[in-house]
Amino acid sequence: MSMEEIKELIDSRQYTRLRQELAELQEADIAAVLEELPRDELIRVFRILPKTMAADVFAYLSIETEQMIITALTDREAANIINNLMADDATDLMEEMPAGVVKKLLANASAETRRDINHLLRYPEDSAGSIMTVEFVDLKVHLTVAQAIERIRRTGIDKETINICYVLDAERHLIGTVSLRYLLLRKADEVIGDFMNDNIISVNTMTDQEEVAKMFSKYDFTAMPVVDNENRLVGIITIDDVVDIMQEEATEDIEKMAAIIPTDKPYMKTGVFETWKKRIPWLLLLMISATVTGKIITHYEDALGTYIVLTAFIPMLMDTGGNAGGQASVTIIRGLSLNEIEFKDMIKVIWKEIRVAALCGITLAVANFVKIMLIDRVPVAVALVVCLTLLLAVLFAKVVGCTLPMFAQKIGFDPAVMASPFITTIVDALSLAIYFTIATNLLHI
Repeated sequence: MSMEEIKELIDSRQYTRLRQELAELQEADIAAVLEELPRDELIRVFRILPKTMAADVFAYLSIETEQMIITALTDREAANIINNLMADDATDLMEEMPAGVVKKLLANASAETRRDINHLLRYPEDSAGSIMTVEFVDLKVHLTVAQAIERIRRTGIDKETINICYVLDAERHLIGTVSLRYLLLRKADEVIGDFMNDNIISVNTMTDQEEVAKMFSKYDFTAMPVVDNENRLVGIITIDDVVDIMQEEATEDIEKMAAIIPTDKPYMKTGVFETWKKRIPWLLLLMISATVTGKIITHYEDALGTYIVLTAFIPMLMDTGGNAGGQASVTIIRGLSLNEIEFKDMIKVIWKEIRVAALCGITLAVANFVKIMLIDRVPVAVALVVCLTLLLAVLFAKVVGCTLPMFAQKIGFDPAVMASPFITTIVDALSLAIYFTIATNLLHI
C-alpha cells in the first residue's frame, strides 16, 4: 500500500477500509508508514489500528514518535499500549519520557506491568539487566513433557519467545534449557530434568550490553538468559534487542573515530546547536594539538629558506603518514572490538605492522622517487630526503596507529577514540620532525 493511497483514504475519511488495508501489512511496515505522516494524521491512523496490533506497531516506532503518540492518547488508550508492550520496550519508553508523564502512565498501567517496568528500571543503563525482558517461559525440573507443553500453551501467548524454555529448581536457580522443538519430539511422560541441556551460557544482570552482543555473535544465539549474582533467572535478552545494540555500538564507535561525541539521536532529529556541542570539543582539542606542527615548521624556517622546494612535499608526507596511521588504527580497533586482538598480542602486532610498513614504505618511496625525478626534476639529494622520510614516516605511523588503541583499551578508554583524527595529528608532527631532521643532515643546511 503506497503512501498516496493511505493519504487518499485519510482525506476521504474511509477509515474502515484503511483499517482493513493496514491490518494486511506487517507491523514494521505500518510503523514505517506512520513515521512519514504529519502529526495529526499519524495520531488519527494510529487510533484506528486494531488494539491487538497497536502495541506491536508502537514498538517499531522511533522514541520521538512514541512520545508524541503517548502524550496525545487518553489515559485509557495509553495504558492499553503500555500493558501490551513487552516489558523491555515499555521500560525503554519510560526512560525517555518526562517524569510527570511516566508517573501518569505507571498509575494507569496494570499492577503486573508496573512491577516489571520498575524491576527493569533498577539496573544501570547499558547493562544486561536494563535491556532484558521478563517475559519468558520457565519450567520446573520435575515437570513431564506433557505438563511442560500444557504450561507453554497456557502462558506462552504473552511471552517474548517460546522457542527456548528455561528449567529452574525450587529456588529459581537456572539449571538447564530445553527447546520447544525438542519437547515436541520427546515422549509425553518423560521428565524434563532427565534430558534438558545443562551446559548453560548466561550473562549477569550487570554485564555490559556490548559484551552481551559479542556473546550473541560468538554463540549464534537467538535468546540468552540473564541471571543475578545467585544464579537465579531474572530475564532473557532476545536477538532483536541485540541487533539494536550492535547498531548503537557501531554508530558510537564511528562517531568516536570521527572525533564526535556520540549521540543517541538520529541525524535529522538532532538540532544544529546540539550537533555543534557534540563536534566542537574535539575540533578545539585537535586544533590546539596541531599547533605543534606549526612550531616544527617555524623551527626549521632556515632549512625551508635554503631549499624552498622542500615546502612542496610537506602536504604529501603528512597525508601519507596520516593515512598509513589511520589504516593501522582502524584495523586494530576493529580487531579489539571483535576480541580478535588482546593487549598481550602487542609485540606480535607491532612486528607485523613493521613488516607491512616496510613493504608499503619501500613501494611508496620507489614510486615517489621515479615521479620526483621525471616530473618534479629536483636534485637527487632532495629526492632522497623525501623518499627516506616517506619510508620512516610510514613506519612510525603504522607503529603509532597500532599501539595507541591497544594502550587506550588497556587503561580503560574506548580504543575508538584513538582513531584517524587523533593519530593523524600525532603522525603529522612526527613526519615533519623526521623530514627536517633528515634534510638538515643530508643537505647540510
